[in-house]
Amino acid sequence: MMKEIILSLLTGMVVGFLFTLFRLPIPAPPALAGISGIVGVYLGMKVFQWISILWK
Repeated sequence: MMKEIILSLLTGMVVGFLFTLFRLPIPAPPALAGISGIVGVYLGMKVFQWISILWK
């Protein structure tokens, strides 16, 4: 799991660097909104997994 986190962080940093180098807009929403969206997607997945266990 830690390997995935590190690879994701490094990939994001490379993409951010390249987009800034070529003066392109960053392919992400504003910082807080983007983080909130990612957390919301993750929490939605966890809630679904929890509910699906109850349905079985």
